[in-house]
Amino acid sequence: MNWTAHLTVATVVERAGRYLMVYERSEDAREVYNQPAGHVEAGETLIAAAQRETLEETAWEVTIESLIGVYVYTPESHPERTYYRFCFAAQALRQHARSLDTGIIRADWLTLDEIRQQSEHLRSPMVLHCIEDALVKPRYPLDLLRDPVVRS
Repeated sequence: MNWTAHLTVATVVERAGRYLMVYERSEDAREVYNQPAGHVEAGETLIAAAQRETLEETAWEVTIESLIGVYVYTPESHPERTYYRFCFAAQALRQHARSLDTGIIRADWLTLDEIRQQSEHLRSPMVLHCIEDALVKPRYPLDLLRDPVVRS
């Protein structure tokens, strides 16, 4: 088995008791809810990736406020994959008029109860775990993350 690590980011964006969620088609063609989330691209910082993914998937520009946590998930259906998710708390600044990424059906603002009711339709257990951690666990300052070290 060839094991692959996936470096991903996600944002928890709360506004007036509702959370910005993405309703999308997963790679196995299921329709699921997720936070705005995705893979970090080459040369991209974690914060820049979180801002870009949120904009691409929801059309919302955000500012990243703090780190909620780092999560590790290996799906039972794909034991050769492990996802390392850096989840950030973000504040919505403005919505842009733009199309959403391929596979994104729509962006929704849902209450925590509505998200819990969709538990069977969440992309992974990390989705609800990140939101619940954002509510009760300490948040970490962004200076915990260091800019890339460039070596010549």
